Amino acid sequence: MRVSHAPVYRRRRRVVLAVLVAIVGLGLGYGTGALVWPRAEAEAAVTPAPSPTPTETPEASSTPTPSATPASSPSASPTPSPSPTFDLTAYSLTDPDSPWVIVNKLNPIDPAEYAPEDLTRIAGMSSAATMRAEAAAAMSALHEAAVAAGAPFTVSTAYRDHATQSSLYYGYVNRSGQASADRYSARPGFSEHQTGLAADIHNGVCDLKACFGTTAAGRYVAEHAWEHGFVIRYPEGKQEVTGYIYEPWHLRYVGVELATALHESDVTTLEELFGLPAAPDYS
Repeated sequence: MRVSHAPVYRRRRRVVLAVLVAIVGLGLGYGTGALVWPRAEAEAAVTPAPSPTPTETPEASSTPTPSATPASSPSASPTPSPSPTFDLTAYSLTDPDSPWVIVNKLNPIDPAEYAPEDLTRIAGMSSAATMRAEAAAAMSALHEAAVAAGAPFTVSTAYRDHATQSSLYYGYVNRSGQASADRYSARPGFSEHQTGLAADIHNGVCDLKACFGTTAAGRYVAEHAWEHGFVIRYPEGKQEVTGYIYEPWHLRYVGVELATALHESDVTTLEELFGLPAAPDYS
């Protein structure tokens, strides 16, 4: 009797086939994995991560409530406010009663015989010099401060009426000629002294000379007179503007406001501060 071995061979073929399928399946699975991972990594690289929500930024959908005054743009530079300017028109420059009256070789006192109505002696002074009340009080305060600083002075002359100025001026003319006198003395009707706002000071050293400016009193008033409303009316190097030589002893009261403005400016004369023509000579 012949025995058939076909079932055995078929089973072997099925086993071998199953093994091959398993091997091929593993190979395909590994290959598929090798293709899948790079793609996943690429997708992760191009997919943006969710952004965190800011905590202080207003929502884009919020609508601002309109106001009467438009809000400034954050990027716009603020417009600076104009700095306050000194009012140079606060007082008259021609009225002899004005503390700012300008008296020089082009601007005489009007009326020519003008005399202040409030003349008073300067407290604390041994001289009988007088000034207008406000100027006298300021001069007294300046003098007291100078004494305390070790720089005492005395007022030699202050207010001079038209007649006194005339006598003084023509005395200088007779002595040294009119051209010379005009350099340091005003003609009658053109003198600041007649306003009651000017004063000449001295301390017994270099009186009525340029070197007075180097004395203790001269240095003190140059540095501090403005604090009391006075200016050195005829500063050094300004003869072509004021018409007079350097007179560190000649103080003119203009009030603290104007004296401060002049002190803080780049100019040293009233003519330049007010934009007036220079007055080196009589017209």
